Amino acid sequence: MNRMSQLDQNDPRLAPPVTSLRIMTVNVHKGFTFFNRKFILPELREAVSTHGADMVFLQEVHGEHHHHALRYGNWPTTPQYEYLADTMWPDFAYGRNAVYPHGDHGNALLSKFPILRYENRDISVLGTEERGLLHSVLDVPGHKEVHAICVHLGLQESHRREQLELLCKLVDSLPPDAPVIVAGDFNDWRKRADVILNGCGLREAFVSAHGAPAKSFPARWPLLCLDRIYVRNATTRGAQVLSRRPWSHLSDHAPLVVEVCL
Repeated sequence: MNRMSQLDQNDPRLAPPVTSLRIMTVNVHKGFTFFNRKFILPELREAVSTHGADMVFLQEVHGEHHHHALRYGNWPTTPQYEYLADTMWPDFAYGRNAVYPHGDHGNALLSKFPILRYENRDISVLGTEERGLLHSVLDVPGHKEVHAICVHLGLQESHRREQLELLCKLVDSLPPDAPVIVAGDFNDWRKRADVILNGCGLREAFVSAHGAPAKSFPARWPLLCLDRIYVRNATTRGAQVLSRRPWSHLSDHAPLVVEVCL
């Protein structure tokens, strides 16, 4: 094979169109088990990497934490999102939501496809809880743009309602025909999000598949529907909650996975 043929094969513009994406979303609880009893980020990385997701939406992930780095011998020398990406996801984006003297945490996206650009939108209400929308634009073969929005909403319903309106405003501003994937921790145990998000064309994967959002919290005995995966200009199939071992012991939230058909 000559050099020109090799270059052609490596050119992403010549890659076959991608028709589906394997999506995972998980609140990693800053790398600790329920009640912060044990630091388990290495075990979480192993579990996430064996699942084969094309994109991983992360919430409550540390950029850095100086105190923990001194306390735990297995604390990574890189940001948690970069440590989790390892060699599986060559591109990643991070949006700091909470900043304090010894560190920060926020949302992150790990992607097997190039991230063309990203922006973290501050949607905190009255400064009581630092929350954000991490909006990334991905280069997926066969599509001009694919938009991914990683979400972590507030604990108070009045705040969530305002944040959902801001999310809808963002989605409405995107190209009307572009695939959009929205995933994360909505803290929506009262199941009010769909009333607002259906208005901007978003449809929830577990509602479409099973008629109700997924029970994802607490991970060991999932009772509350806190996490969601929404799409626009796409369909979903194979929606699952990963609530058995090892997942039930790796965070306080059970991960959600789904295949998004573009």
